[in-house]
Amino acid sequence: MHDTPSAADHVDLCIIGSGSGLSLIDDDINDWQIALIDDGIGPNDAFGGTCLNAGCIPSKMLSVPASFSMAPLSAARIDVGLNLMNVDFKAIQSRTFGRTDSISASGLAGVARRPNVQVLFGSATFVDAHTVRVGHRQITADRIVIAAGSRPRQVSAPGFDDPYLQGFVHTSESIMRTDELPQRLVILGGGVEAVEFGHIFAGMGSQVSIICRREPLLRALDSAIGVKVTEELANRMVLRLNQTVTGLDSDDLGGVVICTQDSYGIEYTYPADAVLVCQGRIPNGDQLRVDKAGMVLDEEGFIPVDEYLRTPVRHIWALGDVCSPKMLKHLANAQARLVKRNLLAERAGGQLTERDERFVPEGIFTEPQIATVGATEEELRDAGVDFIAHVQDYASVAYGWAINDTEHFVKLLADPAGEHLFGAHIVGPEATVLIQPLIQAMSLGQTISEVAKGQYWIHPALSEVVENALLGVLNAAAERSERP
Repeated sequence: MHDTPSAADHVDLCIIGSGSGLSLIDDDINDWQIALIDDGIGPNDAFGGTCLNAGCIPSKMLSVPASFSMAPLSAARIDVGLNLMNVDFKAIQSRTFGRTDSISASGLAGVARRPNVQVLFGSATFVDAHTVRVGHRQITADRIVIAAGSRPRQVSAPGFDDPYLQGFVHTSESIMRTDELPQRLVILGGGVEAVEFGHIFAGMGSQVSIICRREPLLRALDSAIGVKVTEELANRMVLRLNQTVTGLDSDDLGGVVICTQDSYGIEYTYPADAVLVCQGRIPNGDQLRVDKAGMVLDEEGFIPVDEYLRTPVRHIWALGDVCSPKMLKHLANAQARLVKRNLLAERAGGQLTERDERFVPEGIFTEPQIATVGATEEELRDAGVDFIAHVQDYASVAYGWAINDTEHFVKLLADPAGEHLFGAHIVGPEATVLIQPLIQAMSLGQTISEVAKGQYWIHPALSEVVENALLGVLNAAAERSERP
């Protein structure tokens, strides 16, 4: 990509990153000269950030077909026989990236047409608190917003730095654009990316193995969710837990071999046509030389920000993965809206708005689907917080009978009086939709009674499992209050 025609070397606003940072640019600040710096994502150096090009959007466009490939299993539970004819991986890829690549291109074209905006391509580094270098250019700015995102963490083990073997190793930035569907895919990791890509490629027809250092999968979630998901994924793919990767080597069949060791020192080998590394992400603040601007990264590598998303250097702001351990697109978008609001308020001499990130939800698009918000049971126990827990099975409501679901549930955590939710965790069909009224209740301070009894719940919709879960909390609280 080429920079847009050069404009002034001094601007009112410099934005580093074209993901959620791009949304800062609109007609409200047409009177500002703006520089947008972007380093691109993935093998094509795509414009528009991780979510659009190598994250949540293309992965969900692959996840939905993968879920459809499981239709025969779902149908068999309700006595319907279906056969899977084929999964056209190349056609799915073409449709997915035909959509996202066109959005990337149109987004770049749209911002480049703005006469007050210059787009610069390359790695940004600070020279001082008001100066950013990109390539041979130096831009000075009155205000700077860092929205530089994060990158996949790599494996540090023998063989993973071998140039030949690296051709078999992927991250989320490359695996979805692979030329051929791997027959044997080994995934290293046990978090969100690991289970989502495991679902995708198992659904597409790959033989998937997940290797993880611990058990269960998804250890950051409520343990009831992690245990259930681990149990179900074990029926679809090979899970090798409590093993550490010790190396990577070539095999005699044109692929590679992953070497591991368990806690007893026993060694294992796993042949693969492709290896997908899903071992977390690193915030990109360490690539920006922020020390030159007077900032110090925290212990986890994040840029520190205050309640207004302002860094210790008052004219520099940050948003998204570069400053937030919760690396979620909907959070980054909300932070971008807040930064924009505070930039305008600062310009007008008004009061800044504080962020509220108490109840940031997360959705995981595997089979089974997962949604979560608020505290886990383990977090409450560790903090010494008194609580009540209630689990409501899908099988307890009429729609659960209709789909013959005997595996999935809603788990709610609340204060002992049963007034407010501490956390909500759902595993099962439509989990990411079902959780929304619970997110609303927590965010708006609604009581459990108000949500459960203050509205109509459609019968016999699956949402009744949420209604009954809320009523279950009220019943548990009432029973507890009656104890001597």
